[in-house]
Amino acid sequence: MNKSFFINQSILKVLIIDDEADICYLLSTLLKQKNIDTGFVNSLTDATIALQNESPEIIFLDNHLPDGLGINYLEHIKNHYPSSKIVMITAHDTPGDRQKALNEGADFFIGKPFSRETIYKTIEQLMN
Repeated sequence: MNKSFFINQSILKVLIIDDEADICYLLSTLLKQKNIDTGFVNSLTDATIALQNESPEIIFLDNHLPDGLGINYLEHIKNHYPSSKIVMITAHDTPGDRQKALNEGADFFIGKPFSRETIYKTIEQLMN
């Protein structure tokens, strides 16, 4: 078991905010293989409710959601959950979108499709 995925002996918690069920299941499966506690929601509205109940260490945030843009939700997360790290994940991987997301508070930006290695390396970098 890789100890870099643990914080103070407690299991790392991750929230995935993405409207594509296959992305949620894929990410959840990859993270659970590393014993990471994972939950997911499919809209910003559901994300707000989920975050009120628990503050995850890492949030994977899609940009194009049915009720808004994830990039516009970054400020909300940073203001209310400043200790959470945010990884933007989007199929719209342009240099402009990438820079805007990082400027707005994202800690990482990953284009879709992504690899298992990319996800694991990102988690390790966020936790170091």
